[in-house]
Amino acid sequence: MGKKTQHRLLLLLCLSGLVHRSAAFVFWTAIVEISYSNSNNETVGQFCECGVFGRNSPVKMASGIITLPKGDPKGCGPGPVYGRNSSSPSWIALVKRGNCTFSEKINAAKRQGAAGVVVYNVDGSGNSTTYMTHPEAEGIVTIMIGNFQGREIVRLINNGTEVYMVITEGAAHGPWMDTYWLYFLSIAFFIVTAASVAYFVFVSANRLYNLSLSKRKEKRLKSEAKKAIKRLQVRTLKRGDEETHSDSLMCAVCIESYKAGDVVTVLTCEHIFHKTCIEPWLLDRRTCPMCKCDILKALGVEDNRKESISAESPPDVTVITVTGGDTMYEVPLTDPGSTDPERHQHRYDNRAFEGESEPARG
Repeated sequence: MGKKTQHRLLLLLCLSGLVHRSAAFVFWTAIVEISYSNSNNETVGQFCECGVFGRNSPVKMASGIITLPKGDPKGCGPGPVYGRNSSSPSWIALVKRGNCTFSEKINAAKRQGAAGVVVYNVDGSGNSTTYMTHPEAEGIVTIMIGNFQGREIVRLINNGTEVYMVITEGAAHGPWMDTYWLYFLSIAFFIVTAASVAYFVFVSANRLYNLSLSKRKEKRLKSEAKKAIKRLQVRTLKRGDEETHSDSLMCAVCIESYKAGDVVTVLTCEHIFHKTCIEPWLLDRRTCPMCKCDILKALGVEDNRKESISAESPPDVTVITVTGGDTMYEVPLTDPGSTDPERHQHRYDNRAFEGESEPARG
């Protein structure tokens, strides 16, 4: 037997156990209808949904003339309890609760051919009923009614009135069928649904917010990368350049050797690449493919941005002192008021740029 088959059988057993347990909590009410003739020879009919089927009773219709036990109204004893010995005409036993078990009362009436058994509750219980359990007496319709209803029927019979009863099934009742349970389940379902929707909205909003932040950050970095790329040295290779003669030198992006006439970009780390290859790379990654050098940091793009944010803060000051003496002078590290272009010019170690800058100066 495969594992899947075993799992299915286990699930089926669990479900059958749940169904069985659920059925134990369900009980059925009974509609009780009685009819009799009064002193004016008029037929009087009464009915109410005031009975409860026993747990081991079949839930179906039963009808017949109501018959009381002889002597003891509780219908207990091993011998004949009723003055009838056949099921024709059909009759229903009416007994009072107490003295013996429900099963003994029901079996005593069943042995003498009763079509059903009606147990009325003890004195002082009003019209309340209980859910009877009678596992040793099955196969016969058995219900319980309240003490007031039972005593009224007993009074009619003791006065010589023949009372006819019809028992039919009412409605099923259980924990989940009760009105309060329905309210509770509805509120619980609403709370769970609202919490799920709120959690989904929160998670979605958080993801959208993080995505928006990520997109804005990426957009800002791409904008800074474009500025940095414009500041990089661009060269056109010639036949005499070393890159066109060496087979070991090639573009790390496209893995192709350099040829005369290729336009290359020189990064701050002095690595060179084809201009058309490296610019898309730098827009996305902003680092050298070979040494991971960050061009934004190397060119001071990020540093300049941080300085612009804190431009209103007081300038840093370097204090030069002579041991044992007083302060000689103070030199600000940043001087916004300075007009010296050499002071604000950013320099970095790039010999490729130095080669072009020297002729320009001459």
